[in-house]
Amino acid sequence: MTGTELSIAITGAGGAGVISVGELLLQAWAKEGGRGLLRKAFGPQIRGGESAALLKLTETERYTAARQYDVLLAFDWNNFTRFGDEIRIARDALVICEPACDPPPEVLAAQPRLLRFPMARLAADTHAEGRVNMFALGLLGRLLGLPLDSLEQLTLQKLKAKPEAYRHAAIACISAGTTQAPDCELSLPKMGAKGAWYMSGNQAAGLGALEAGVRFVAAYPITPASDVLEWMAGGLEKLNGNLVQAEDELAAINMTIGAAFGGVPSLTATSGPGLALMTESIGLAVASETPVTILNVMRGGPSTGIPTKSEQSDLNIALHGLHGDAPHLVLAPLDIADCVFTSGWAVNLAQGLQTAAIVLSDQFIGQSTAVISEPLRCESQVAGAQDNDNDYLRYRLTDSGVSTLAIPGDADQRFTADGLEHDEKGTPSARDDDHQLQLAKRARKLTTYNYGNAWARVQGNGQVALVCFGSASAAVNEAADLLARQGINVRTVSLRLLAPLQREQLTAALEACNTVFVVEQNHGGQLFQYLRGMMDFNQALHSYSRAGPVPLSGHAIATAVAQEVTV
Repeated sequence: MTGTELSIAITGAGGAGVISVGELLLQAWAKEGGRGLLRKAFGPQIRGGESAALLKLTETERYTAARQYDVLLAFDWNNFTRFGDEIRIARDALVICEPACDPPPEVLAAQPRLLRFPMARLAADTHAEGRVNMFALGLLGRLLGLPLDSLEQLTLQKLKAKPEAYRHAAIACISAGTTQAPDCELSLPKMGAKGAWYMSGNQAAGLGALEAGVRFVAAYPITPASDVLEWMAGGLEKLNGNLVQAEDELAAINMTIGAAFGGVPSLTATSGPGLALMTESIGLAVASETPVTILNVMRGGPSTGIPTKSEQSDLNIALHGLHGDAPHLVLAPLDIADCVFTSGWAVNLAQGLQTAAIVLSDQFIGQSTAVISEPLRCESQVAGAQDNDNDYLRYRLTDSGVSTLAIPGDADQRFTADGLEHDEKGTPSARDDDHQLQLAKRARKLTTYNYGNAWARVQGNGQVALVCFGSASAAVNEAADLLARQGINVRTVSLRLLAPLQREQLTAALEACNTVFVVEQNHGGQLFQYLRGMMDFNQALHSYSRAGPVPLSGHAIATAVAQEVTV
C-alpha cells in the first residue's frame, strides 16, 4: 500500500538521541529516493528537557508541518506531553511505547494501534552498552522497508569520532531492532529519483553565502542560529576564510563591518535578541555605505521568549529598528531550498549596493532538514560604480546612488568612513545640503535598482490573493490547493524582498484580485500593518496572523479564507 505522505513522531528526553534517530531515518529514506522533512522540536532548557524528531515523508517537495502523526514512538510519556499542542495523533495511528506506562488520555482518545514493546530491555540484552535509540532506529527502519546496510553505514559515518566499542554497540542494537520489529503495515509514499540533496535551512543559507563570496563571519552563538556558524566554520577554512566567535553580538557586528570595510564580503548570524543589540552598528554600515549581511533566524519572542520555537515576529525590528533614516535591505527565504538563493542574493545586493542586508529566516526552516532537488543559485552580481575621475570621491553623488568603493590602503583613494554625516569626499559635515543630498543618495540606490523577478514567488490565478513572506509560503501554497478543491481559485504572492517593498510589482500581481489575505506567523499582524501603510489597496484586505510555537497550518488558513469569501 502507498499513500501520499506518512508522518512519524519520535519523542523523548533531551540527550536520549531522539534527533539522531530522525536524522538517520530521513537520510536512509533519501538514499532510496524518498522525499521528506525532519522538523526538530526542543524544550527551552539549555540542558535536558524534551526533544522530538518530527518526520514527514512525502511524494513531493512542498514541505509543511504535519497536521497529525500516523506513527508515534515515545521513549517516555512525560516528555511527550510537553508537545501536546504540536503532536496530534491520527485516528488508528501506530503508537510504540514501553510496556510499563500507559499512554496519556489524548493518545488513547485517537484509538491507536498500541504496540507495547520493551525497547530498553531488548537494547540492554543485545549489548552491555546498548542504546535504546539505536534499537528504535532499527525498528522504524524495518517498518519503512529501509535496507539494514544503509542504516548501518549512515550510523557508522555519524559516529566515526566515537570509540569502536560505542560504534559496535550501536550497530548491534540497530540489527536487533530490525530483526525483532513486529509486522505492521504502513501506507508508504512513493519514492522519487535518487541523488537529491539533504540539508537544513541553516546549512543552505551558509552555502548560499559562501557561494556569493563571503569569506569572513563573526558571530556570537544564539539559538536557533548557532548551526549556521558551526556549518560555515568548516567551509570557510577550506576557502581560506575566517570565522570568529565574538564575545557578544555588539562585537560580532562591528567585526563584520570592519572586515567588510577592508574589502572582504562578510556576514554575521543571530536571532531576535542579538539583532536588537546590533541595530546601532547596522546604522553605521548604512551611513558609511559598508556592505554587510545579517542572517536573523527568528524565534518566539519578546525577550528570551521561546528560543527553540519558530515565529515570524522580528519583521518590525528588521524593517524599522534602525535609528534615523537608514534605508537597507530586508529579505526572507521562502523554504529550505530557497535559503541558498536568498542568502546568496542578499550578499550580492549588499555588496553591489553598498549597504546592510537583513535576511529573515526562522527556526522552522533554519533547523529543519529536508530532502530537496538541487537548489537554485544566485548567479547575478550587482555591478558597482567605477570612478574614473582623478579626484576620488567616496560618496560621489551619482544617478544610481552607488559610488566607487575603494579598498583601504590605496594612497589615491583614501577616505573617512564613520557614522557622522559627511560630504561627497567623506569629510564630516553638519551642513543641511550635505545631509539632504546624502540621505537622498542612500535611498535612491535602493529604490531605483531593478531587482527583477526575484522579489516574490507569484503563483496561481483567481480573485482571492494570499500574501505572505518567508516560511509561511509552504502553508499558504497548501491552503491554495485546498481552496481550489472547494472551487475557490487563489493567487499566492510569497514575498522574498520586503524592503524596499516592490509596490508597483505587488500592485500588478494583485490587480485581478478583489480580496487579499495577509498570512504570517506572529501575533500583531506585522506584515499586514506594513503593507497597509505602504500600499493603496483597492481590494478587501484581511489579516490572518497566528503566533507560534505551533507551525502555520494550510488547513486552518484555507478554513479562514473559505469562511470569509463565502459569507
